[in-house]
Amino acid sequence: MSADQVTSDRATAERVNVAIIGGGLMGREIAAAIQRWPALIDHPVRPRLTAICDINPAALDWFDEIDTVVTKTTDYHELLADPSVDVVYVAVRHDLHEQIYTDVIRAGKGLLAEKPFGIDAAAAQSVLAAMAEHPESFVRCSSEMPFFPGAQLAIDYVRSGALGTIVEARNSFLHSSDIDRGKQINWKRQTRFCGEAGVMNDLGMHTWHVPLRLGWAPESVYGVLQNIVTERPGPDGSLVPCDTWDNAVLHSWATHDGVRFPLTTETKRIDPGQKNTWEFEAIGLDGGVRFSTKNPKLVEVFAVRDIPGGGREQVWQQLDAGSQSVWPTVTGPNFESGFSDTILQMWAVFLAERHGSLGDRFGAARPEEAALTHDIYRAAIRSHEEGRAIAL
Repeated sequence: MSADQVTSDRATAERVNVAIIGGGLMGREIAAAIQRWPALIDHPVRPRLTAICDINPAALDWFDEIDTVVTKTTDYHELLADPSVDVVYVAVRHDLHEQIYTDVIRAGKGLLAEKPFGIDAAAAQSVLAAMAEHPESFVRCSSEMPFFPGAQLAIDYVRSGALGTIVEARNSFLHSSDIDRGKQINWKRQTRFCGEAGVMNDLGMHTWHVPLRLGWAPESVYGVLQNIVTERPGPDGSLVPCDTWDNAVLHSWATHDGVRFPLTTETKRIDPGQKNTWEFEAIGLDGGVRFSTKNPKLVEVFAVRDIPGGGREQVWQQLDAGSQSVWPTVTGPNFESGFSDTILQMWAVFLAERHGSLGDRFGAARPEEAALTHDIYRAAIRSHEEGRAIAL
């Protein structure tokens, strides 16, 4: 492609002005991803970050590094009143989701909303109702981990039918940030801000995006929940209640190609040695696939093979996934991919789908999928309380 053609394609791409509500960790990550947009090949949309809101004025200073930002405010209503803003990304406390999300939708803006899409099922349903009233607002839920190239390879493997008769599957999100009992309390460790589902609200969408997209909606759930650290230091150093679930393992029955199978999802804040590890595994009689971000280039594939001099054997083969995910990039295909690349890919598919250009490619988490996770979490909590599996 010539330089003139590249310039022409960029000129014809749809210009989308983006605003961010919540200038913390993820807000800055999104802002940085938008600055890397030229890495995408032939994308039909050209986003610009033009506005930022955070209730902490000091958090706004970082965005001075981005010259397209023209509005900085502590009142998100100012962003929603701006007719030049097309799409809003929101990353705030769970108890604020319902009000802000519905306000964004009623303002007619597109929305990429952070999980869990409301503090509980009622909040999620309220957001869905606002969407029904305003179909002009394109809405998706944030979930970036499936956009690692290795994860995409694993998803495509399952979709190919290579598993044969499925035996079992597992999707996990693991870290150990809370192993330090001296870590000060924050809103994610308090039910009134995080929600009754605790770690499931915080991390659960990471473990359900792929299973639900593969059609693995659970028929029943048995929840094993742990609140391991029940007190943490408050702002003044005195201990205060830490009343959210730290770890949650959900054992479910789901169906794949007409066959019921056990599906396990794990969300853990206390898994010693783990640092933000996302894992997916699906095993069948004819094949299997494994991927973990702990080794982000490695994908393992199971098969039964004729081994020269050794007969027919069951083998796990190792592949390197490379750099390419859902939307092609200028990065060399033999290079590796990282977390910031998954953020870029999530935004690429979100804006492509909003534009009508995604086709049958893997997309961002849908609102109805996010809402369903709240039903799953409620069933897991009830299961834990009653000591039995709960049907959905």
